Amino acid sequence: MTKEKIVMSDFVHLHVHSEYSLLDGANRIKDLPVRAKELGMDAMAITDHGVMFRRY
Repeated sequence: MTKEKIVMSDFVHLHVHSEYSLLDGANRIKDLPVRAKELGMDAMAITDHGVMFRRY
């Protein structure tokens, strides 16, 4: 078995809450892509929950 070095650009957060998650979201949506880029990430998944609105 070979061990590969994990590079941060290969890492993607798949469980990120924004300010729209009422109980546990502290991240502002406008700041998320900026921070992801600073960390060398190409993508992330915003998984808000407990929201009180819907998309039409």
